[in-house]
Amino acid sequence: MNAGDTVFVLISAALVMIMTPGLALFYGGMVRNINVLGTIMQSFIIIGIISIEWVLWGYSMAFGPDHGGIIGGLDWLGLRGVGMEPSSDYGSTIPHLAFMIFQCMFAIITPALITGAFAERMKFGAFLLFTVLWATLVYNPLCHWVWGVGGWMGKVGALDFAGGTVVHISSGISALAAALIIGRRRGYGSTAFIPHNLPMTITGAALLWFGWFGFNAGSALASNGLAANAFVVTHVSSAAAALSWIFMERLHRGKTTSLGAASGAVAGLVAITPASGFVGPVPAIIIGAVAGIICYG
Repeated sequence: MNAGDTVFVLISAALVMIMTPGLALFYGGMVRNINVLGTIMQSFIIIGIISIEWVLWGYSMAFGPDHGGIIGGLDWLGLRGVGMEPSSDYGSTIPHLAFMIFQCMFAIITPALITGAFAERMKFGAFLLFTVLWATLVYNPLCHWVWGVGGWMGKVGALDFAGGTVVHISSGISALAAALIIGRRRGYGSTAFIPHNLPMTITGAALLWFGWFGFNAGSALASNGLAANAFVVTHVSSAAAALSWIFMERLHRGKTTSLGAASGAVAGLVAITPASGFVGPVPAIIIGAVAGIICYG
């Protein structure tokens, strides 16, 4: 066991945790004033819901001993057998508990990402039920497929360094499905839905950018060169995407916006996540620049 790696992973877990309040501010600034507290509360309470779900059964389903490449068993229910000694499969230089809590923060922010798709349109009780069911039936199995030892997607060679599939594709597709099922906001097309507080949104984007260093660099699970590379490419991809987004705004609308810069930065962070352990700085700039252009379009 390595003390430096342990500290690094625990700090990275804390950085990823900060991303969820950052997301709350990012979304909260874009809704109407009447709904800002409800929107922020959704992200905040997810920290509580998923933390308990992850300890009781989520971690075991995602990373427990494999069953047919589909799901982890319940051997680690309630973190039974998950202790202070390293796991030979998940982070051999850090306590198993450190790996567990790092992955817990990923499990927290993923359903929080979906909340932007139904902002202002779902009752709190229904939201709580949706969150628990989605984490159990969607996130945990998918996490096992890609990152769990024996998962079928990992076996066929899927490369996802820090959550492109497990976090972003899963939440993106689920958000689209939720938006289609729930439908448009009342008054859509006849009422102007103006973001009520863009400084809040910019602050949220900045916290996301900051926390993403733990998200990607921490996925190296060690304080080493791979972590340093992931840190650097994460930063430059986001920077490139923010610039390419506002460049497209300038060409299209004749002016740039703060919301555009924030949106571009987040687009670059999302785009580089699965590749952050596999590419260098210049390819990361290209990935970020292309992501900003495509997401703007």
